[in-house]
Amino acid sequence: MSDRFILLGVLAAAATLSPTVASSHESSLSAAGRTCSGLPDHDALRTALTAARRETNGGFDLDMWASVVNRDGIVCAVAFTGSDRGRQWPGSRVISAQKANTANAFSLPGLALSTANLWAAVQPGGSLYGLQHSNPVDTAVAFDGPASGYGQPHDPLVGKRIGGVNVFGGGLALYDAKKQLIGAIGVSGDTSCADHNIAWRARHALGLDWVPAGVSAKSDDNINYQGLVTVPSLQNDFSHPICRIAGIDGVSAISAALPAVRR
Repeated sequence: MSDRFILLGVLAAAATLSPTVASSHESSLSAAGRTCSGLPDHDALRTALTAARRETNGGFDLDMWASVVNRDGIVCAVAFTGSDRGRQWPGSRVISAQKANTANAFSLPGLALSTANLWAAVQPGGSLYGLQHSNPVDTAVAFDGPASGYGQPHDPLVGKRIGGVNVFGGGLALYDAKKQLIGAIGVSGDTSCADHNIAWRARHALGLDWVPAGVSAKSDDNINYQGLVTVPSLQNDFSHPICRIAGIDGVSAISAALPAVRR
């Protein structure tokens, strides 16, 4: 068979496949619309994330990624704060979705656990050691589709389950005004402590912080910093390192002063 006929065959197969792929992605977007009721869409997420990123958050003041999943772990929205997808760490797109998946997967209607709350418990000897290796990211979903769609309303993650477990700051469960657990938000792009603070502010702006209880001293899902909590204590069991920059703690006071959750 000549090279010409081989090329024509490949082009014909691609032409046949393309509508199918497009149809599949459209179906995912349609399904997401049906299952993401009560959760922020792309524009609402980007607005809240951008406002939160502009605050002083104790990190490097970098642009950010954020993802939202529903209670079944299906991605509902992905957004970034910069002028284009390359203005944030490219790897943080998937990490933000992984954080959202984790906060949703390990929070309950009566108890919220942030990803920051999991750090100490998954260290060797901790009560949840090994958790970070469970529920791996679905790489076929994570890196599907054209990169030009990343962080857009039609991001290829939308309508799909990303999976993954992340055990440092930036993931928070979302509770609506009826105090129902409806999903989670994940934020990534700076130090993990700054990620937590930005996620917290974004959740508050979205009005989805009706947190029932948690493992912090205020019984919410705020970050418990090692060296500042009592030892032994529940807070120490679910603590997180302080993200010092050049040896200086410029973040813990910011976390302590974050807006109170709604009750």
